[in-house]
Amino acid sequence: MDGLRHFLDTFFDLPMIGGTLLQLLREGLLNTLLLAVLASAIGLVIGIVFAGGLMSRFRAVRMPCRIYVDVLRGLPHILSVYLIGQGLPLAGLTVFGDWTYGYAALAIGLMEGAYMAEIFRSGFQSVEPGIVEAARSLGLAHLKTMRLIVIPIGIRRVLPALTGQFILVIKSTALVYLLGLASGQREMFAIAQDTAVNNASLAPLVAAGLIYLAITVPLTYAVNAWDRRLRDGRPGAPKPQPVPAEEAVA
Repeated sequence: MDGLRHFLDTFFDLPMIGGTLLQLLREGLLNTLLLAVLASAIGLVIGIVFAGGLMSRFRAVRMPCRIYVDVLRGLPHILSVYLIGQGLPLAGLTVFGDWTYGYAALAIGLMEGAYMAEIFRSGFQSVEPGIVEAARSLGLAHLKTMRLIVIPIGIRRVLPALTGQFILVIKSTALVYLLGLASGQREMFAIAQDTAVNNASLAPLVAAGLIYLAITVPLTYAVNAWDRRLRDGRPGAPKPQPVPAEEAVA
């Protein structure tokens, strides 16, 4: 009985969970979403640019992009956050001044940009060659064909995968506490970690986990439903009927 009580007090101290939830919702949730949006915006820009580089016909362009993608995807996230988030200021590259969010968003954005580059590349390469050839036959240059035809179609096809990547960005924001945040800048994990240390209890971390789950689980199901809808079409939508042979010949 004492062991069960100790277990419950360690993980499920309800008063502490309730108090932590209020602080997480008041401060941590907004900061977490802000970091996720900033990092995703950086990752999207990097992903599109490097996806184009991966598809380049020129080896001098393609190889640096491939090295970037392989290195950033191969390194552990925690190491990348340290090297970028703490390394840049230590090296004198204070591009964001004292704004820790900038370095945190850049660190996560650079990592996610490598993953998004592969997502975009697969989407762009999935565009049927006939569509590209038709655009070129109308006189569109290569870059204009990419901008007006390939990129819009490719992005639409990878939207579910990109949304799923945004879920990973939300979870990656938990590593930002490594950079050190001021009291009003802490995201959810940092708040839960500080509260857990101060109270010698893991209940605050359980509270943070509940909010992460409340965000990521519905998004995951929404992404899966969206992906099925894009693949299968809208429920009840009329399916194209085959053309009779005599009409096709005519």
